[in-house]
Amino acid sequence: MDFAFKFVMRLFITMIVSLILTPIIKLISFKIGAVDRPGDRRINTKTMPTAGGLSIFLSFSFALLWEFRAMIPFDYVWPMLLGAAIVVVTGLLDDIFELTPMQKTLGLTLAALEIYFVAGIKISTVSIPYLGVFDLGWLGLPMTILWILAITNAVNLIDGLDGLASGVSIISLTTIGIISYFFLPNSVEVPMVIFTLIAAIVGFFPYNFYPATIFLGDTGALFLGFMISVLSLQGLKNATFITVITPMLILGVPITDTVYAMIRRKFNKQKISSADKMHLHHRLLSLGFTHRGTVLTIYALAMVFSFIALLMNYASNTAIILLIISTGFGIELFIELIGLVGENRQPLMCALKFLGNRRFRQKVLMARAEKRQDKQEEESEDLDLASSASQIKEKRRKRKHYQAKHKK
Repeated sequence: MDFAFKFVMRLFITMIVSLILTPIIKLISFKIGAVDRPGDRRINTKTMPTAGGLSIFLSFSFALLWEFRAMIPFDYVWPMLLGAAIVVVTGLLDDIFELTPMQKTLGLTLAALEIYFVAGIKISTVSIPYLGVFDLGWLGLPMTILWILAITNAVNLIDGLDGLASGVSIISLTTIGIISYFFLPNSVEVPMVIFTLIAAIVGFFPYNFYPATIFLGDTGALFLGFMISVLSLQGLKNATFITVITPMLILGVPITDTVYAMIRRKFNKQKISSADKMHLHHRLLSLGFTHRGTVLTIYALAMVFSFIALLMNYASNTAIILLIISTGFGIELFIELIGLVGENRQPLMCALKFLGNRRFRQKVLMARAEKRQDKQEEESEDLDLASSASQIKEKRRKRKHYQAKHKK
């Protein structure tokens, strides 16, 4: 009880530190030029400070290095904070100078390498149901880097509305913290670090929720994504099917948005790194949702994903597979309803409509029959043209033969 009280009080202090730091960081952001100016792809109508993630990082670092120094080993903390510092510097430079995607990726890769080699946080083995355990060996390095880059960029991509990335991060981290506490009993440090980070975000959150007075910026979005990837990676050292799927489900909102953005850009023949206004929050806004309503809707989606992830930890392998299939079906249906890939790309909706609507089915079948008939007519015309051409050639050949014979 005494430990729990001390832990909660330290979390409260972390939150207060973040709450006090944020207005100071706001002033510093304007001084150093870390601002977001209005534009075609921007929701904000005035210049906003964007280095809000600094207050989260500083209060989080302060808590781990000073408040929890007797609870969490320093050897466990400093390598993680070093990798986080690399990411924060990368994000801050991007907020000030707008780095290229390649430069940002380089910074994130450097941080991922630090986590792998210095912190020793990595994926070593993978256990697949019904198949057994596989030692990854040298593949552990690329898989670890890919995991960190994917999750970090996924969280960064949803940072498009006030309080969106910070709120989704709170929900995701809370779920990861609960799962790590109950299902990773030998790793007490992991849930403690997670809830410390949540406290730092909560202190920043009042300034970031709609209407925001400061943005996370790439400084904060990349930092939160990086920390979520690293903390979720703690349970993936000896990865099982469920430990891989669980964080992917918890982060279902940013991962889904990222995956479908890549698919959409592929269909539209655009670069994967190109920007557009077709992300999840953009689509909800275009459907008539208010700014606040859009954010709260995405929060609700994040909670649904988190609840499913919690259920998976109590289910059998067969139930987990059925749960994943059902979730995938629901995601695809929702994505098509809001037109995230494109309003004309709704294969599942068309299939369901074909099965359940007789008039639509007859219309589709008639269109297919007409198309088939048109194709047959075109083939017939081509044959007639080919036949006519061959007849003309034959007449010319006979005429030449006759003329040649007549001359003789």
